[in-house]
Amino acid sequence: MYTRRQFLASTAAAAAGIGLAACRDSAQAGLSQDAPEATPVASATPPPPGPLNTRLIPRTQERIPVIGMGTSGSFEVGLGAAEQDPLREVLKRFFAAGASVIDTAPTYGTAEDVLGPLLAEQNLRPKAWLATKLSGVIGREEGLAQFNDSLRRLRTDKVELLQVHNLGDLKTQLALARELKQQGKVRHVGVTHYVERAQDELADVVQAEKPDFLQINYSVVSRGAEKRVLPLAQDLGVGVMINRAFEDGRLFAQVKDKPLPGWAAELGITSWAQAFLKFALSHPAVTVVIPATGKPDRQSDNLRAGIGPDLDSAQRQSLISLFA
Repeated sequence: MYTRRQFLASTAAAAAGIGLAACRDSAQAGLSQDAPEATPVASATPPPPGPLNTRLIPRTQERIPVIGMGTSGSFEVGLGAAEQDPLREVLKRFFAAGASVIDTAPTYGTAEDVLGPLLAEQNLRPKAWLATKLSGVIGREEGLAQFNDSLRRLRTDKVELLQVHNLGDLKTQLALARELKQQGKVRHVGVTHYVERAQDELADVVQAEKPDFLQINYSVVSRGAEKRVLPLAQDLGVGVMINRAFEDGRLFAQVKDKPLPGWAAELGITSWAQAFLKFALSHPAVTVVIPATGKPDRQSDNLRAGIGPDLDSAQRQSLISLFA
């Protein structure tokens, strides 16, 4: 299993790579893409060459950048400078590129405890579009207590998106999320899952409940969401957030001996990570993709996927064919 650094070196890309990660448990939705390796210092990868593309949130007609970031694994660190300094640079590069969407959860270990203070110390909260979750709780009071604790940990009084994680205790937690939206503590309400076997259930929920957002896994090798979830989101005006676009890093092992497609340079794609992110973004239902990394150079590399045109149908098919 190769790290993304090796892959990008093998294809003469400028960015450092992304490592392989084991899929996290259902509470964490498998969002982290970093291998458990020494964190490199911020260095070589240049910033994106222009502003990030943005897309409309269907319900509110607000625009958000197409590349966001997850925090599962990547922000589950301690309080020492050696662990947090790279994350400061990750956030610095993220916001400098014009990105804003950050997805987290109270069940992602220390992620909220780390993210909140880092945003506060750099006065970045006003620039952030924060998404968190009601995760692993049963009953209204437990859900409300968890949400209030998330606000405390994130050092904020509201979030832009509150999601019912993996459809857990759905009826009660979705009602609570909508109550908090009415109170002005939540801007949008959503539901999430992270595996294809749950997508029919997720589609049924979306059809019945019509949330503002849904979050689901989607990649060049996991395209089950194309059957019902993504078309339904388009029809109903539901925003779509994509997790696991790298299959927890496993995609990189499958392209380790392959050059980028010939058309990649025409689109400004310089790494497999960018190609995989653009694949997810090229579906018209998708609003934002949230790759997770604690490595500054990988952050810069991911952000470059938010620049320039999407893949056309032939380019999408050529990527699919690599994994046939």
